[in-house]
Amino acid sequence: MTSMEKQTTPMVRAEQVCKSFGALHVLKGITLEVGRGEVLCMVGPSGSGKSTFLRCINHLEQVNAGRLYVDGDLIGYRERGDKLLEMSPRDAAKQRREIGMVFQHFNLFPHRTALENIIEAPIQVKKVKKDAALERAKDLLNQVGLYDKAGAYPAQLSGGQQQRVAIARALAMDPKLMLFDEPTSALDPELVGEVLSVMKKLASEGMTMVVVTHEMGFAREVANQLVFMDGGVVVESGEPREVLSNPQNDRTKAFLSKVL
Repeated sequence: MTSMEKQTTPMVRAEQVCKSFGALHVLKGITLEVGRGEVLCMVGPSGSGKSTFLRCINHLEQVNAGRLYVDGDLIGYRERGDKLLEMSPRDAAKQRREIGMVFQHFNLFPHRTALENIIEAPIQVKKVKKDAALERAKDLLNQVGLYDKAGAYPAQLSGGQQQRVAIARALAMDPKLMLFDEPTSALDPELVGEVLSVMKKLASEGMTMVVVTHEMGFAREVANQLVFMDGGVVVESGEPREVLSNPQNDRTKAFLSKVL
């Protein structure tokens, strides 16, 4: 693919993505695109498949049917004629390096400081020299407003601070795409704003993001596209202000009437 073609290729393209756990069909043919530098927010009731879809994007979950592309590359599989063959775990991990993910629970190493948490993956996975990794980690802590907490352990940080360290840790790998799985839902209400402001800054700097969230104000203000999912399908999608103020589908209307 030429660099010109890359520029016009969506950062994320899902084609009829299906995922089942045994007899439970969680995703029933998801098709959507996220352009470069865009923010897609996914909303919907619990159990609608939003988090599962996010985990499929970086192949933490295998899709049962359909195809997922990131930056023009098929994720998790190789095409041989009309067959899909699953990649080796090593090759899948290589793809995953370029996709940052921030979870609901921060998953920081409890026995490592904020700084140590951030430098771990660049040094171990990308073989970055320690001095360069430290320099970058300090810069990232500064960006998320936690420069003075470099030596603090997770237990000494608030939930909002831990989540900001988790964001810095994901950014340390220089991802081309960031996935956020309900990044504020485990936080006390007064700490939500500090995490969202870091995410807004990332969006303004042109980071492509897919965000599963209940924060409708963030979706309205920051997202380029809002997708409402229910029962494993995309029920409605469009420009966030339009969807939020004038939903067309009855299921979207019922959901928004409870959360807005």
